[in-house]
Amino acid sequence: MTPLQIFILLFVAAGGTGVVLTRDPASQAIVVSFYGFLLSILFFVFQAPDVALSQIVVGAVALPLMILLALARVKKQQREYDKGR
Repeated sequence: MTPLQIFILLFVAAGGTGVVLTRDPASQAIVVSFYGFLLSILFFVFQAPDVALSQIVVGAVALPLMILLALARVKKQQREYDKGR
């Protein structure tokens, strides 16, 4: 295993810890996006560029976008519920 691979594995482990320790859902979506990008770099370093490209699309773009859209919808429904009370 090369030093670059060890370094990126440690960086991915730190990123995963950051995702777990982030409490605010909106901030967590941004951290998850960064973590997905780190995973794509990991896959690229381990010579899996096709998996890295898929990870960029799904982990760094689509998943955080879906999380943010779901949070926006929940906040909108909460405002409507509070207004109706």
